[in-house]
Amino acid sequence: MRTTATALITGASRGLGRALARELARDGWHLVIDARDSDALSAAVQEIGGNITGIAGDVADPAHRAALVRAAGGRLDLLVNNASTLGPTPMPKLADLPVTDLADTFATNVLAPLSLIQDVLPSLRERRGAILNITSDAATENYETWGGYGTSKAALDQLSNILAAEEPDVAVWWADPGEMNTAMLRAAGEDADSAPPPEQAAAALHRLVTGRPSSGRYRAADLTPAR
Repeated sequence: MRTTATALITGASRGLGRALARELARDGWHLVIDARDSDALSAAVQEIGGNITGIAGDVADPAHRAALVRAAGGRLDLLVNNASTLGPTPMPKLADLPVTDLADTFATNVLAPLSLIQDVLPSLRERRGAILNITSDAATENYETWGGYGTSKAALDQLSNILAAEEPDVAVWWADPGEMNTAMLRAAGEDADSAPPPEQAAAALHRLVTGRPSSGRYRAADLTPAR
């Protein structure tokens, strides 16, 4: 893609989103990034540098999504739906998961990505751009207590799959980054310290973006060159 390309990355104040933004900034991309934590977002903007705009807010908020689309300026080449929520923690079994909490999880992990996609599709079609939806192995595996998060990611997977069939002029990728040493993994009660850093998955996803393969589901582990 052109070095003047524009990318919108949600959930980019830390972890995978921040690492991927850093990769694209090195290539000269214009970046629009967001996060709910304004202080963490400001720190990310300062650290990443380059042509970058940070807008604090919640992707589940329609007004915030509209602000992100305006900041992209109608010339978007890449949308990365990375922001997501685990739902309530400690993560309950499905038998104990309030459906109102599940609805909130879907609002962030499924409905917000689709809304952003709908808003920017005209630009992506015109510029033959790409959509990268961050999924999880929890979408396909039966991990106990991961039901709310996992079903939301399964929905995002199928949404992406159908979108890829409907939008032949736009590359649609849904990518599983694998376990990463992130605050989200710690919040889930997992051993994050033994997991790879998010920079490893970000480098793999950077290769996905620059290589522009056909639409489909990818695992970051399969995009990492063998050592």
